[in-house]
Amino acid sequence: MYGFGTMIDQLKKNPKTIVFTEGTDPRILEAASRLLASSFLHPILVGNEEDVLKAAEEAGYNIRGAQIIDSNNYDRFDEMVERFCELRKGKGMTPEEARKILSQPNYFGTMLVEMGVADSLLGGATYSTADTVRPALQIIKTKPGNKIVSSCFILVRPGATGENEVLAMSDCAININPTEDELVEICGETVECAKIFGVDPKVAFLSYSTLGSGKGPDVEKMRNAAIKAKAMYPMTPIEGELQFDAAVSPRVARTKCPKSQVAGHANTFIFPDLSSGNMGYKIAQRMGNFEAYGPILLGLNAPVNDLSRGCNAIEVYSMAIITAALV
Repeated sequence: MYGFGTMIDQLKKNPKTIVFTEGTDPRILEAASRLLASSFLHPILVGNEEDVLKAAEEAGYNIRGAQIIDSNNYDRFDEMVERFCELRKGKGMTPEEARKILSQPNYFGTMLVEMGVADSLLGGATYSTADTVRPALQIIKTKPGNKIVSSCFILVRPGATGENEVLAMSDCAININPTEDELVEICGETVECAKIFGVDPKVAFLSYSTLGSGKGPDVEKMRNAAIKAKAMYPMTPIEGELQFDAAVSPRVARTKCPKSQVAGHANTFIFPDLSSGNMGYKIAQRMGNFEAYGPILLGLNAPVNDLSRGCNAIEVYSMAIITAALV
């Protein structure tokens, strides 16, 4: 696996900054303390300085050296309000409305990234994915050529040969029922994300049908999306539509689709909808003993990532490294 060691080595050569929008959360403070003990990723904690320092002291974490920024006394806040109004001018945003919105840590932190104060952002330990994605869409916006934000989970477990087995699964957190063209975009972003983790992507567009064995609009959607993705990314091995067993089992693949170069060996999976994707990665995580990293948000102009509200400090630390590595 490309792994955290390689990501850390890259960050040591070119250190980055990351905003944590929940500066008083003990899990954030523990992760920030661990980052501060190194020199490759510098944390910025959003919150009242007195409150953040008190929370760190009570939890027993040393955050000496961390930058703490409070929206209530930020010296560039007027500049931030002006910039936010400009970004939202199509909505008729007034300075008074902007000040109220930017007092929210998720919006304030996202604007710190937009203004170049920080390279990346990690939030969501205490609020929903939507509350991370919404400011990112309004402020950071999607990359040129991208129409949507999507997400990827990276699943890792020790392999039989000693090397980690690494899989990529999308979209498991954002798009409820993506169209064919959106699935193609999700595929392209997921392939690039998988490569960061050392995966040589072999992509399966998943369905309840394998190359025409079943019928229905959902089958046609995945089949058509796979055809479009092959044309869009001719250097990437892509197959679809495939049932999951045909995608991962060489024995099943020999029976169902013996001529496919991907079937039986897929490691990058595109799900037809959010329901199947979310259930799929969680089944793999819980019953397959995989570590799951994500959701990693894809398609934005700058790295912004979301935490699970059930996360622990180790997951915060890992996601911080992943987020900064995407810069």
